[in-house]
Amino acid sequence: MSVEAKEPAKGKKQQSQPSVELIRWRFYLVLFFILAAFCTLVARVAYIQIIEPGRLIKEGDLRSIRAKTIHSARGIISDRNGEPLAVSVPVEAIWADPVTIFKQGGLEDIERWYALADVLGLKRQGLIDKINNNKKRRFIYLQRQVSPAMANYVRELKLAGIGLKAESRRYYPAGEVSAHLVGVTGIDGHGLEGVERSYDKWLTGEAGKRIIRKDRYGRVVENISLEEREEGKPLQLTIDQRLQSIAYRAIKQAVADYRATSGSAVILDVKTGAVLAMVNAPSYNPNNRSDLQSAKMRNRSITDAFEPGSTVKPFVVLAALENGVATKDTIIDTGNGIMPLGGSRVRDVSKVGKADLTTILKKSSNIGVAKLALEMPLEALLGMYSSVGFGQLSGLNLVGETEGIFPNRRRWSKFEIATLSYGYGLTITPLQLAHAYATLGNHGLYQPIHIIDSNQQDFSKQVIDEDDARLVLSMLETVTQPGGTATKAAVPGYRVAAKTGTSRKAVAGGYGDEYFVYTAGVAPVSDPRISVVVIVNEPQGDSYYGGSVAGPVFSEVMKGALQILNVAPDENQFKQEQ
Repeated sequence: MSVEAKEPAKGKKQQSQPSVELIRWRFYLVLFFILAAFCTLVARVAYIQIIEPGRLIKEGDLRSIRAKTIHSARGIISDRNGEPLAVSVPVEAIWADPVTIFKQGGLEDIERWYALADVLGLKRQGLIDKINNNKKRRFIYLQRQVSPAMANYVRELKLAGIGLKAESRRYYPAGEVSAHLVGVTGIDGHGLEGVERSYDKWLTGEAGKRIIRKDRYGRVVENISLEEREEGKPLQLTIDQRLQSIAYRAIKQAVADYRATSGSAVILDVKTGAVLAMVNAPSYNPNNRSDLQSAKMRNRSITDAFEPGSTVKPFVVLAALENGVATKDTIIDTGNGIMPLGGSRVRDVSKVGKADLTTILKKSSNIGVAKLALEMPLEALLGMYSSVGFGQLSGLNLVGETEGIFPNRRRWSKFEIATLSYGYGLTITPLQLAHAYATLGNHGLYQPIHIIDSNQQDFSKQVIDEDDARLVLSMLETVTQPGGTATKAAVPGYRVAAKTGTSRKAVAGGYGDEYFVYTAGVAPVSDPRISVVVIVNEPQGDSYYGGSVAGPVFSEVMKGALQILNVAPDENQFKQEQ
């Protein structure tokens, strides 16, 4: 029985053999796919880790590494006494992340968004439309350079997707008084005009950078690198803000009183060539961006050139003295005040008759200087004009400066030479005229003018004979004395050498009915310290001569400047010499 029982069991084992083989085949197939997948993953890992590791590192860094700019403060601009003319104050910019805004509820709480628009001075619907029109953007500015109070209000609104960014804003304590000279910066903190633009790189410095790694929650988990910022360098100018204020107040009042188009005043240090003041009216407030108009922002002292008229007559006399055409005692016959010349006429405002050089300047005789110019080589006259700075840039490195028009032609008529001697046929800027008189006041020693003190080598040169310069200065002193054309330019207590000028404005085809009027001079004559030029453009009314319009302004500016600079009066010395 045991044998029979075993046989069926054996037969059963034989029947199950195919299924075992079938299961084993499936096992190997599954094992093959598992090994293939494993090898594929290993190959992929090897490709990523060994052959091309940079791409994923880059992708990871894009999601976790942030670079934060560390802004540098713009350098302070100050005057010669350290008074600030331009400083940077901390402000903030308001920006929006539209993606975050719509991800966290969008504009549901509309009243708070309206409050944001109100505090920023924006139209309510305009703000909503701006965000709706930029739904896919991650950064848009809503308002730049807002005050700390406004920034705190925005912060308290706690609007999702609204952020604040630290910035700085330029503030100008002197306002419109020094606006043309100092200039102004744009919304991004770079200079647009004046010293701010010319020395932008010096003032700006270099921004720093901090690179960090953040986790998904915005927490800093690693400080990668730090580039220290380089602060902007301060800049000290040669101007004196006290003189700026005096000159600006005087020229602004003159423009208003005579309903003039504009006016300018320049003060130079005779000994060093430093610019002590440079003002224009009308001016603008650099702290108010709505007041930035191109017509007001132009620094007319260097951008506007004019025919100088009678203010160049002292240099004609100097050229005559240096070329031996005339001496101190030379007498010139100006006749009855009219001199026919080449089909035209040279006229004097008042008859002078026979006069010496002092009287020619004192009475501002056109005929007198015309005869001197015709007696000398033309190159001598043009050379004198060029030697004192006419037709040349000042070297101040200020934007928009013009060199004027310096005549250069092959043929000259006698009438053209005559008109050149009393200031027609060439154009100069107020700064160039002030520089010429500063050279005269420095007894012929030419000092390059500058607005920033530096330790550069001495570029001064003697361009006029010292004795001749002293002689012409003494002649110009009589112009401010009784009987002269510049009596209103006199300053009580001081000896002043000055010359007035009045020239018609050139128009198409000739000259119009509008005038430039000016007064230029130096003081004190015993030891000249400052050169002053005042110009008024298109004064209205019956009084349009340089002596009556620009003369009083010159006197006011010169008086205030001499007192502020603590220059001792020399009137008593003058009386003793007489």
